[in-house]
Amino acid sequence: MLTIRGRLAWSYALALGTTMFVFALTIYLVQRSESLSELDDRTRLEADVIAALLQVSQREPGGVVVTNRATGKPELDFRVANLLAVIPDFVIVLGPSGEPLFLSADTRVLPFTEADRLLQVVSRGDAAVGFGRLTLGAPAGEIRYYVRSIVEAGAQVRWVLSGASTAELVLGPQRLLTVMVYVAPIILIASILIGYLLVGRTLRPVENIVDEVEAITDGRSLHRRLQTTRSRDEIERLTATLNAMLARLERNFASLRRFTADASHELKTPLTVLRSGIERALTHPKAPPEVMEVLEETLIEVKRMTEMVDSLLTLARADEGRAPLHLEKVDIRELFLEITETAGMLSEQAGVSVTMVIPESPQVLAADARRIHQMVMNLLTNAIKYTPRGGSVWIESAMADQRVNVTVRDTGIGIAPTDLPHIFDRFWRVDEARSRTGARPGAGLGLAICKWIAEAHGGSIDVKSRVGRGTTFTVTLPAGADVPAPPEEAPATT
Repeated sequence: MLTIRGRLAWSYALALGTTMFVFALTIYLVQRSESLSELDDRTRLEADVIAALLQVSQREPGGVVVTNRATGKPELDFRVANLLAVIPDFVIVLGPSGEPLFLSADTRVLPFTEADRLLQVVSRGDAAVGFGRLTLGAPAGEIRYYVRSIVEAGAQVRWVLSGASTAELVLGPQRLLTVMVYVAPIILIASILIGYLLVGRTLRPVENIVDEVEAITDGRSLHRRLQTTRSRDEIERLTATLNAMLARLERNFASLRRFTADASHELKTPLTVLRSGIERALTHPKAPPEVMEVLEETLIEVKRMTEMVDSLLTLARADEGRAPLHLEKVDIRELFLEITETAGMLSEQAGVSVTMVIPESPQVLAADARRIHQMVMNLLTNAIKYTPRGGSVWIESAMADQRVNVTVRDTGIGIAPTDLPHIFDRFWRVDEARSRTGARPGAGLGLAICKWIAEAHGGSIDVKSRVGRGTTFTVTLPAGADVPAPPEEAPATT
């Protein structure tokens, strides 16, 4: 697909090419018309000059027409013939009976049939008087002529024809058109290059705006604004409009984050009190069995709500940049050893085999141990939850190119390709598991927290899955023994 820059450059080239074509065609037609008009004027002027010359010669002794001693046919006197011979065109002088009295050199070199056709034009008498054209064979081509009658040169001279070939006159415009055809591609290529460069300079402010907007739309930099210009054009208006939109988005996001954080914080206390009261009620010795069953179900829901509130509070603080990381040296081997016991308990309850591959050599990270532990446990719990009984889950770590790759792989139900782009969205869950009372209850916040933890450490998280074949999550984290400075703001997950 062509960019706007490319489309504009091609549009300029197309417009220039069309303009050049129309311009060249107009020049060709106008010059050809003017050349033919000049040719007609020339033939008429030559005919008038010949008529005047014959009129003057008629007054001299001897007259204009003499008899050729060899042929016995009438012809123009040699003095007059010599004067007409200098005219470089087709000249024919006829007597009253249509007999030729003079033929110019150009007329005599014509083939007999072509010369006869030209003579027949004049022999039509008064019907042929005026302008006309006749197409002869090569090399004459098209002849434009003028025929006039002569009455001033005596009774022996009646008509005169003066004609000229259009070959040389038409050749000029044709050469111009040919030159334009050869020069046009060079001009078009140059115009495309120049247009591409000029459009690039014109669109450079737009490209800068796009780059800045891409940097802002990551969800962490809504406080930034586009650099305004003083160009007083559409670019300035676009910048002002985008800045106003960013300001509104920043206010709305800030309000939403404050609401989420405040609501989560305010819910923690009543949920804690509710949970404590239910746990005390469960220890009462005189509680009926049916009441105990209801209390147990209620306690499960309260625990689920408490986990969801904790997750919401974590994400809200991360969005506001109030969830700093406590960085220290973390060895993945020690982390896996801590998780082993919990993973065994979870796998036993779910009937799933969990295999943890403990690294043989140290894999040290500059990370927040509590957050990394939370991320790995979320991925492990999620893998066990969506793996049917008898399935398997593997968790392993590998180091390559100064980066640690933690992989959690399962043989579970998998994720459809249409669902993969949304699995890190908050509160998003696969349709079959959306119900909070289903076989796989949850709030849909665990993977969002995993994504934030990975990005907060300067890493990334990737997922590959096939329906019915299982899912593989890969977390890539920068390795190193040095503890870097905490980030200014934790990446937000939308």
